[in-house]
Amino acid sequence: MATERTLSIIKPDGLEKDLIGTIIERFEEADLQPVAMRMTRLSEREAEGFYEVHKGEPFFDELIEFMTRGPVIVMVLEGKNAIERNRMIMGATDPAEADEGTIRSDFANDVGENIVHGSDSPENAEKEIRYFFSDTDIYERNVE
Repeated sequence: MATERTLSIIKPDGLEKDLIGTIIERFEEADLQPVAMRMTRLSEREAEGFYEVHKGEPFFDELIEFMTRGPVIVMVLEGKNAIERNRMIMGATDPAEADEGTIRSDFANDVGENIVHGSDSPENAEKEIRYFFSDTDIYERNVE
C-alpha cells in the first residue's frame, strides 16, 4: 500500500451538526492524517466548478444549493491507501446503504445531505486537491 493523498470535505450539514472534531478524529484513528485544512464558504461559481462532472444531472442544482448554504471544511488527508480507506470510513453515498459505523451511516440524513465528500480515484484526488490547495498549503506531518 502506497502513501497517498486524498481530498476530504466536511459538508455544510456536518458543520451544522457540530461534527468537525468527530469526523477528523475518525480519520486520525484510521491513520489518515490531515496535512492541509481550512474552513471556507463556497461561492456558487466555486461549487459549480468543483462539481462540474455532475452538470446536467437532475440533482446538480440541489447539490450546488446545498454546498453553498453554509461553510465547509476542506482538507487533504494523507496515509497508506488513503483514497480507498477514506471512502470506507465515509461509507456508501446513500446512508441507508452505508455499513454500520461509517460516517454516513452514523450521521447523514439522506443521499443528498451525506455529511462528507472524498476523492474516488488518484486522478480525481490530485485534481480536487489542486482545486482548493497549492503546494505551499500542504505540510508534512511526519507521523509514523
